Amino acid sequence: MGSSLYPDWTELTRECLIDIFSRLSMGKRWDGPMLVSKKWMDVCQDTSLNAVLDLEAEFLSSTDTTYWWSPEFEEKVDSTIRFAVDQSQGELKELRVRHCTNQSLSYVAERCPNLEVLWVKYSPKVNIESMRNIALNCPKLKELDISCSYEITCECMELVGTNCKNLQVLKRNLMPPSEVARLKRYAYVQKQYLSFETLGNVDAYTIGRHMRQLKHLELRNSTLTDKAFAHLCKRCSNLEYLELVGSSYLTSVGVANGTSSLKNLKEIKKPDFAATLFN
Repeated sequence: MGSSLYPDWTELTRECLIDIFSRLSMGKRWDGPMLVSKKWMDVCQDTSLNAVLDLEAEFLSSTDTTYWWSPEFEEKVDSTIRFAVDQSQGELKELRVRHCTNQSLSYVAERCPNLEVLWVKYSPKVNIESMRNIALNCPKLKELDISCSYEITCECMELVGTNCKNLQVLKRNLMPPSEVARLKRYAYVQKQYLSFETLGNVDAYTIGRHMRQLKHLELRNSTLTDKAFAHLCKRCSNLEYLELVGSSYLTSVGVANGTSSLKNLKEIKKPDFAATLFN
């Protein structure tokens, strides 16, 4: 101890510092401990501290959402991802981001074969180009969130389902109409939303064919119908969690009939049938 009043933090062992820094997000480590001293910077670069890049908290707390849709912001996210991959020395296991592009995602796929969790929500510049790389190079993937990323097609999901046999969590949520209206200034949002209005059933059949091992599935604001839902439930019989909020083409009878085959189902979030097209 440096004095009788204050501890001398410089005397802490590397193991103690790793334990302390592990309680901070990667962003907080970059803005804090890494700037204190060379020793602390070296500890922050330990691969055990760089296996996770999770920017979701930063996105949820931000108020300047219009900037997110700019090329400048996408490049900033891409740069952060590349830096995280380099810091992890290829040991990145969890990546939760928004507004990234094919370039950074392919960078991850080529260098991080042990990736297990991937969130690429609201990423209009992610498509088959990088998702093919993820599917082929990251076979340990267990969780995939492609919510509101409209260029990630059923073909992408088929590739992931075929090559990533450990996948147990899929989140394929779409924007509600209110969010689409709020983002109407962005032409691609309107265009992609309209094209996806007819793809709910295609999603369901693709998931049923290629992701039968799923335990957790989210399809908020989907346009799948009762028939496609029944097929999905029969094929994905191991589902334990199911979210269908906002899926306005489903009926209460169709949901009840479909889920009757899900013997392991523990929790389901149903549409508000009083507000849907059918009930």
